[in-house]
Amino acid sequence: MTTDMATDMTHATQDLILGLDCGTGGARALISTVAGDVLAIVDSPYPTRYPRAGWATQGPHDWWRAACEAVRGAIAEAGIDPVRIAAICADGTSSTLVSLDADLTPVSDAILWMDNRASPQARRIEDTGHPALRRSRAGVSAETALPKIMWLKEHEPEAYTATTWFVEMTDYMALCLSGRLTLGQNHTINRWFYNPRTGGWPVDFLDAIGLEGITERFPKDMPALGDPIGPITAQAAEQMGLSPKTLVVAGGTDAYVAMVGLNTLRPGETALITGTSHLVLPVVAEDVEIEGLFGPHPDCVSQGTFVLEGGQVSSGGILRWWHDLLHEGNNGYEEMLAQAEAAPPGANGLVVLDFWQGNRNPFTDYDLQGAIWGLTLKHGRADITRALMESVALGTANILGRLQTRGLEVKTMTLAGGVLRSPFWAQMHADATGVTLRIPEVGEATAFGAAITAAVGAGLYPSLEQAADAMVRIRCEIHPDPTRHAQLSSQMEIYLETHAALRPLMHRQAARSRASPPAH
Repeated sequence: MTTDMATDMTHATQDLILGLDCGTGGARALISTVAGDVLAIVDSPYPTRYPRAGWATQGPHDWWRAACEAVRGAIAEAGIDPVRIAAICADGTSSTLVSLDADLTPVSDAILWMDNRASPQARRIEDTGHPALRRSRAGVSAETALPKIMWLKEHEPEAYTATTWFVEMTDYMALCLSGRLTLGQNHTINRWFYNPRTGGWPVDFLDAIGLEGITERFPKDMPALGDPIGPITAQAAEQMGLSPKTLVVAGGTDAYVAMVGLNTLRPGETALITGTSHLVLPVVAEDVEIEGLFGPHPDCVSQGTFVLEGGQVSSGGILRWWHDLLHEGNNGYEEMLAQAEAAPPGANGLVVLDFWQGNRNPFTDYDLQGAIWGLTLKHGRADITRALMESVALGTANILGRLQTRGLEVKTMTLAGGVLRSPFWAQMHADATGVTLRIPEVGEATAFGAAITAAVGAGLYPSLEQAADAMVRIRCEIHPDPTRHAQLSSQMEIYLETHAALRPLMHRQAARSRASPPAH
């Protein structure tokens, strides 16, 4: 039997793929056919800890437990023989830093992406003005790995010394699945200043910020998005209920993997990824810089293209925070959103800044905090809910405004994530931005994108573009309402004026919080 014939027979029996999305709130497993028909989606949560104001951590062992639960649940829900699953690909939250010792065991809890403790270190990096910072003209994000590594070196030297390898959440999941230590190119390009077009790591930059020799703690095996890593280990296969013939494929940053699940891979296309945080991800053909945005990141998703990035740290997370305060563990989202929809546009004069964990873009300022003003005894919870939702939509519109300053007008965005669960909130995003939203058949674009990426790694499609063309379908479009767009554009002026007025006070308060002892 020839190799090609053997491969064809394998693919005939292994006709399904598995995407594993490790998000902020939990793991999500999605099983799909190679034609893009989803057979099962199962979630399993894991906890987040907030040791101090602005800090956020998670346990890597919690990720793996939840991932195993989600995969086993998806296999059971789909009612399939796991031998049919050709490949699995895991994505993870971006800039969630994992420290591993020489035995590849986590030294401590991971520092979650939204943790902003390294804001002073990020500002020091920015102050160097090094040429490597050209893709961070907006400012260096305190979320990213390098400021966090600097913080560990300066504030927890024992943990820093005990660390043999620094990786991200995605790499840790790939390690658990395959037993192979890797550091994915997708997230190192868009978060770690790695540039495959200019020789890789900017060593002189790393030296300049006080991280001399740090690349010795970065794994040398750096697969691109969709590259095969190797077969699943026998132990992982047993824990997940998978076949030992399942291939592990390299993933990346959750939002960038979602671009695959939305088929926004070509210049002129833009993804809007929503969830705990929001990301606007336009694809461009040219190496163009835009003040206030990150990028352009070369070849981190599709080869030969660049991705610009504008993000909001707190978006769906703000709504979850408010929901949990109101409902104390009970599910009251439907009632809460219905009340907000009944409130008038403008929330009877309330103004909110969506900076609960700082601002990623376009201000890139992690010393900002959330704010609500204009409150009177007339206001109720519905007004506050609507004002919170409007602030998030305005934050998205603010990012698009920066694109327009360079003549990059976004006319459509393909939407994924939590906002899809609320037609009211989705319409609000269209109204605030003035942009038509394209709604895919599979709204869980991150897990779906991981599944599509797995199909490419398994050789079921020759490229991410061809796989997405075959598997992604658009269900409908949401068009902005001109009247409401005008109303929200007027609110944008107050939103921006409020930021300018409160910024100095917020910086003073952030400095006081850092100087205070941790709460117990």
